[in-house]
Amino acid sequence: MRYASIPFNHNQSGWPAGDNCYASYPMLRGEMRADWVIVGAGFTGLAFARRLAEIDPGLNIIVVDAHRSSESSSARNSGFVIGLPHNIGSSTAELKKANAYRNLLQEGISQLEQVISQHNIQCDWENVGKYHCQVEQGNDHILNEYTRNLDLMDEPYQTLDNDALYQKLGTKFYSKGIFTPGCVLVNPAQLMTALSHCLPNNIQLFDNTPVLGIRYGDHAEVLTPFGVIKTAKVMLATNALSPELLPGISRQAAMATFASITDPLTDQQLATLPPMKSWGLTPVNAIAGATFRFTSDRRFLIRQHVIPALKGKVDAAQTYQATQLHQRLFNKVYPTLNGVKIAHTWSGTISVTRNGAPVWGRLNKFVCTAGGCNGAGISKQTVAGSLLADMMMNQDNPLIAEMRSLGQANFMPPSPALDIGIACSLFKERYLGRKEI
Repeated sequence: MRYASIPFNHNQSGWPAGDNCYASYPMLRGEMRADWVIVGAGFTGLAFARRLAEIDPGLNIIVVDAHRSSESSSARNSGFVIGLPHNIGSSTAELKKANAYRNLLQEGISQLEQVISQHNIQCDWENVGKYHCQVEQGNDHILNEYTRNLDLMDEPYQTLDNDALYQKLGTKFYSKGIFTPGCVLVNPAQLMTALSHCLPNNIQLFDNTPVLGIRYGDHAEVLTPFGVIKTAKVMLATNALSPELLPGISRQAAMATFASITDPLTDQQLATLPPMKSWGLTPVNAIAGATFRFTSDRRFLIRQHVIPALKGKVDAAQTYQATQLHQRLFNKVYPTLNGVKIAHTWSGTISVTRNGAPVWGRLNKFVCTAGGCNGAGISKQTVAGSLLADMMMNQDNPLIAEMRSLGQANFMPPSPALDIGIACSLFKERYLGRKEI
């Protein structure tokens, strides 16, 4: 039997852990039985599990993760809980289905708000909106399409020039930007860890339990290093990681992105900037450009650099290279803060599809999945997971139609054609966005 690859980041997340200390869950050992097994304890998997348990509290549900929730790709992201669609790279595919995406994303935010309120989760949840900015002057076609769709959706926004952006962001690096209020900023590691520790009683979670394969017969057998789970149904919440677990045609690929966070600014360093509150910024080209955040504890976060990670593995040399890149970029964007140093650099894995559509639904009589996050995961994958549970449990939810309207991800060829295609796509995006860094 061919065993599935196990994702591995040769680095640790730099998000502050906060005051709450949670013990890790045990590793699965021995033979177990379950009505449902969910592979992956990220936003998608936990949303699916919560909704299953809500629909039928009598179900025996097991969630397994290759590591810990606090170290998962979900916990390593940039912490944007987005309520409005925007372009991904140079692609504006999401904007063509803007109303469906908006309804889904805002439902995802609503679901998270409900859980956070119910369990009093502390995760630096801040409803402060976001800036979508460009560096290059005059080349406004992406921002113009963005504002056209905001007008069609009757969504509020504010256009800001270089001077106005400086007052908000403390840098003159950007020529133009669009501010929209429909975004929440969060510490994703704190949120992810808390979500994994406030699950309903009929859900068991096992950490450090990678799935090596799935055998099929009268039932499914989920194979782990020290145990087996016999189950009627399996939900894969792994995005493109461990592609060997995904039956059928390949439609998504794993990419690694890198983030860095600085030391907190001193009073003297802060005094060189205009007065600022927490803010988040996404670039017009998310592949070539840089995502920035200024946090409530006076830190800057930089997310920039995307590389292929088809087996989900990132080594120390790649992390070091990203650290050097991020420090140079930070010094360029904030030249008055040359004394500010990067404290941590880490990687996380996203799943990309060729046409921006998700991989969502039933794969065979045993397995279903919700993947293809395309780098915008917290609200999108929360609602994708909960709606998949509704569909699998035959619940009547009008948002299922909205989810299906997004279409399905296009076919991806196997390696080495896939490797060549990804390299060409990254080269194209970096060329198109070369002036954004």
